[in-house]
Formats: sequence, structure tokens, C-alpha cells
Amino acid sequence: MRRLLNTLYVTTQGAYLRKEGDTVVVSVEKEVRLRLPLLNLGGIVCFGNILASPFLLGACAEAGVAVSFLTENGRHLADVVGAPSGNVLLRREQYRRADALDSSTALARAFVAGKIANARHVLRRAARENATDPATVNTAADTLAHRLRALATAETVDAVRGLEGEAAAQYFAVFDHLIAQQREAFRFGDRNRRPPLDPLNALLSYLYTLLRFDAAGALAAHGLDPAVGYLHRDRPGREGLALDLMEEFRAPFADRLALSLVNRQQIRPEHFRTDEGGAVLLTDDGRKEVLTTWQKRKQEEIEHPFLGETIPIGLLLHAQALLLARHLRGDLDAYPPFEWR
Repeated sequence: MRRLLNTLYVTTQGAYLRKEGDTVVVSVEKEVRLRLPLLNLGGIVCFGNILASPFLLGACAEAGVAVSFLTENGRHLADVVGAPSGNVLLRREQYRRADALDSSTALARAFVAGKIANARHVLRRAARENATDPATVNTAADTLAHRLRALATAETVDAVRGLEGEAAAQYFAVFDHLIAQQREAFRFGDRNRRPPLDPLNALLSYLYTLLRFDAAGALAAHGLDPAVGYLHRDRPGREGLALDLMEEFRAPFADRLALSLVNRQQIRPEHFRTDEGGAVLLTDDGRKEVLTTWQKRKQEEIEHPFLGETIPIGLLLHAQALLLARHLRGDLDAYPPFEWR
């Protein structure tokens, strides 16, 4: 299993990144703010007006450290990565299965099964602990169980997508009942994005951006192409397989973290602003609070249900990418999705 490396998130506008010896140096207005050994980094994510020296970008590509550039609000712009790793035969098999109906459907079914099972677990746990209407939340969890059973007989990717959409709608229909503190400020009506129109949706979108980056990095590290997926089909500029893989982790990782940040009042209304177009966005202080908590959460350990090993949460995506690669190579008869227990 890989060693858990740090991800450097740069959010201070006008920051400049350069290489100095074997370290990454972050400066703001010519004042050094941070030095980190390059060998301790698994990736660098730059939000907004961030500059990086060509020498640093070349060193990162050579070291296998992906550098991603996003808008200040989290929209993906570009990545700087080195040569693809892994066996070319693995990627050829990934592409062949993406073109085959049966194998595409089976993998899409597995990703969505993990997503629905984990969403159901989040609802069950909230109903026991702090939901404002436990009965309604439990009813939604029962409905997700029906969707999970129906998924077993879905014969096409479109049928899988239909069940996934229904399950997501039922899950988010009761999401407001999971807010135990600051209910007026973080009231949740429905899932909206591009742009998010309320603080909770803005928080979820930001966390999903972080999750997508980690999923793409895990897939690339295990020789897979993050762009060619099974549930999410090819589209220019979209990392379909990264979106597939992150489905299993939305509820137990991103959604639970969002709820925890709000219910513990680590994130408050003053951590958001509204731009001229009506989009609700995290402030600099809000992003820093989220990123700090995100990094701490990744250090926590959990027993992987399939591997039977205790690993940091930050390596779960790597474990799933490894299992997917083993399935595509023929070492596993089926891909086992991660199910939180």
C-alpha cells in the first residue's frame, strides 16, 4: 500500500510557487510563507490567481506530483502531469471494457451500489444521532434499500443512471433534516450547482472538487486513465473514471464532513459571500477551515472492508483504484465497491 502523502492546497491570491533545492517554496509578495520537501507531496492544487515557475512544474512532472489549476471557486482548468504510469495493457483493457455494454454496465452498477449503500448508512446514522426528524430520514433510508435491490437487475448503463438519479433525489430530499445546528443559515432545499446558490451547496461543491482531485490522482497512480469512465461516459474535459470512483465516497466522506463542519459550527455564515451573479462562495477563511479539516480527516484510520487492512482514510481511493486495476487485469472476478461500516 502507498504511503499517504500530503496535498498542498494554495488559496492565497497572488502566491508564487518555485523550486529551491528539493523543496517547494510558496511566496506571497516576495515573502516566503511556506517550504515543503517535494518528496512529501502527492499533489499541488492551486485555486485562482496562483503562479508557478516552469522549473517547479518540470520537477513535479518528473517526480509524479500532479499540479492542478482551478478557478478561485473550484472549477477545474488544467493539470500538469508527467508521463502516464502503469502498463499500457491495463489502459487498453480499460478502454475495451468502456466500449463493451456488459462490462460497462457491471462496473457502473458497482459504483452506484457503493454510492447508494453509503448514502443509506449516512441516513441511518444521522437518524440515530442528531436528525431533526428521524422517522422521515429512516423512511428515506428504506427507500434507498429498495433502489439498491433494483440495481441488481439493471441491464444497461442508462438504467443504472436512472436508479442513481432517483436515489440521489431521495437522499437530498431529507438532507435538511441532517442539519442540527445553524439551521436557518444552512437550510437545504435541493442540490444546486454551477453555481451553488446557498452556503451548504457551496460547501458540498467545494468538497466534491477536492474529492475529484484525489480520485483522479489515485487512478493515475495505479496506471488507469482518469478520463475514461463507465457510469460517466466520455466528454471533453471531463474525468469520467474519477467521477465514477468518487461516487462511493461522496456521502461518507464529503457529505459527512460538510455536516460535521456545520453542526460543530466550524463553518459559519460569515465564511461565505455572494458574488454579483448570485453564486454563493466560500471566503478565504472558509476555504482554509475546510482544507485544514479535510487534511486531518484523511489522517484518520479505518479498516478496509474488503482488504481487511487498517489504512488512513486518505488512502481509501488508492485502495479502490488498486482493486479496480486488479479487476481489469482479471485478478478479481468483480470490482468490490467501498462500503462504509
